[in-house]
Amino acid sequence: MNEEPARATALVRAEYHLFQITDPQGTVADDLDATHNGLVSAAGGVIEVATGIHTGTVRVTVEPHSQRPDPAPGWEEIAEMPCHSPSGELLVKPMMDDPADLPSLASQGPGRYRLRVHALGRDTAVDQSTDDVVESYLIQSWPAAHQDALLVHATDVYGAEVRARQAGDTQVIDQEDSLDTQTGRERDILRRAGNGDYS
Repeated sequence: MNEEPARATALVRAEYHLFQITDPQGTVADDLDATHNGLVSAAGGVIEVATGIHTGTVRVTVEPHSQRPDPAPGWEEIAEMPCHSPSGELLVKPMMDDPADLPSLASQGPGRYRLRVHALGRDTAVDQSTDDVVESYLIQSWPAAHQDALLVHATDVYGAEVRARQAGDTQVIDQEDSLDTQTGRERDILRRAGNGDYS
């Protein structure tokens, strides 16, 4: 039986290429789990979502679930990240402001969750400050035991550039990443270059 998610959307301020997911009572992410997958990472105990714009407003939709949903179709980047909510209030917020008017992603109260962040439009105004809303994000959450971060789908240029600058050990499972495709070969070159391998 499929439950209808408690879906809500709000405009959220992005600053310095990011907005955050936090808990008012403490750390939600172990920095040892930090993986630079070009979309979502752990830093300083919070989860940061990377935006293409430097400063401006992005559209964020949250979709808390009681069990693992399927990834939503039609998004350019999708990544998953483990997190923990000490209070049961897992909130989307700008870096330097109060939380957005969105429901908590911790739908079942305090505990461990999995976040799946979807992004669209990050290549539209890279590094710019804009008054136009050019980027959209969908964040799905569900209770889950800890699993490492995972890059599920990777097609935007901005994410590839971030991964090349901050190469990590993110596992990619997108079919387009196969070395049998031109895109996959290009991404492999970028990943190896980020690790200092120029062969």
